Amino acid sequence: MEARAFRKIILDNYRERGRDFPWRKEISPWGVLVSEFMLQQTQTGRVVSYWERWMKRWPGPGDLAAAPLDLVLREWSGLGYNRRAKKLWECAGVIEARHGGEVPRTPELLITLPGIGPYTSGAVACFAWNYPAVFIETNIRSTLLHFFFQDREGVKDDELFPLLRQVLDAENPRIWYWALMDYGAELKKLTANPGRKSAHYTRQSRFEGSFRQIRGQIVKNLAGQGGRSPEALRAAVAAELPEMKEGDFYRALAVLEKEMMVAEDGGLYRIKS
Repeated sequence: MEARAFRKIILDNYRERGRDFPWRKEISPWGVLVSEFMLQQTQTGRVVSYWERWMKRWPGPGDLAAAPLDLVLREWSGLGYNRRAKKLWECAGVIEARHGGEVPRTPELLITLPGIGPYTSGAVACFAWNYPAVFIETNIRSTLLHFFFQDREGVKDDELFPLLRQVLDAENPRIWYWALMDYGAELKKLTANPGRKSAHYTRQSRFEGSFRQIRGQIVKNLAGQGGRSPEALRAAVAAELPEMKEGDFYRALAVLEKEMMVAEDGGLYRIKS
């Protein structure tokens, strides 16, 4: 398909059926960055209320950087992957200390911040500053696979990046990437997920009863609670997860300690700040 015809299909669909999110209405670079952290491995419908509450409480990087980490984790509770909350908190501190409280404008600067990788650096630069970055995520990937790789399996992202550069709307990349994402999200509701043609496709593991759930409950029970002994902490988590094995609890606690999410002091575990 010719690039101009492809752009027309994608943009026409966006004009008719584009999704409406609060971080798209009044563009705030900080709001965009917060949304991208929250949207990692989390459905957009779950993120909206968290984002709105978060932005009222911490409207700028300096506000979040000044907050205690256990409060940040408590506000994050329910979104999952608590490491994202800690990285966002650390990111806010670096933005405040090294960038004068302004979210950096280029992928090259953004990728130096805590918790930001190739996708997030490109997405934040694009959506916050309308920077013509080249980046990919699941919905963008699905759109490209649907149009250009219908008869292929195991397509690698290395094959998609040149195509993204070719079809990029450099004059208004923000709208263009929103349109690509929204088309991919709509495709998944109408047909078999085109993303399965990707060599990078993996099915997300079940959360209920998972190791991730145990980790999340440990953090939830420590946030805002002060220090707890491992025995008291295990009892609190077991009350929420009665099927949890004792060995899995202590393994999860050890992983969180290794990741510097929690710390032990005098026999008591606390959120590490």
